[in-house]
Amino acid sequence: MEQYRKILQIVGYQNSGKTTLMEQLIGQAASEGLRVGTIKHHGHGGIPAADHSKDSVRHEQAGASVTAVEGEGTLRMSIHQSNWQLSDILAIYESFSMELILIEGYKNEHYPKVVLLRREEDQALLEKVTDIICVLYWPTYPLDKPLDYPAFSIHEKVQYMEFLMTEIRGK
Repeated sequence: MEQYRKILQIVGYQNSGKTTLMEQLIGQAASEGLRVGTIKHHGHGGIPAADHSKDSVRHEQAGASVTAVEGEGTLRMSIHQSNWQLSDILAIYESFSMELILIEGYKNEHYPKVVLLRREEDQALLEKVTDIICVLYWPTYPLDKPLDYPAFSIHEKVQYMEFLMTEIRGK
């Protein structure tokens, strides 16, 4: 599927800035004329609210053409089955013509990832996930030594957005 469109995952622990980064990327990509779809993993447990999650609404308001949120086997496109694998959701998205799919969460999947680090404990995430293309870190994260990936302060928005948009464009 990635041969037809770009897929990028945004991962991090709760309150690390995933949804804000998603909004920034959606807005920039949409302003460049790309059709963007988003998929969010409802990682807080339970079924997402029937009126969609607040994050999906934020994705829509930022310019996403298609959004979905999945939690406890419910995909909020009003489709139900025993559970959802990311590959099942991506198969549904194939019927929409989008140049970019941004995925919030699904840490164990194997698509290119941006990892957000807020606290020292978040360091373990770098050893748990694969396909990291860059790291965004907060001032509260102790960046004691260089990382094995391009790393940007969360306050270096111009730099990390330029890096990520270059990745998205495939240049």
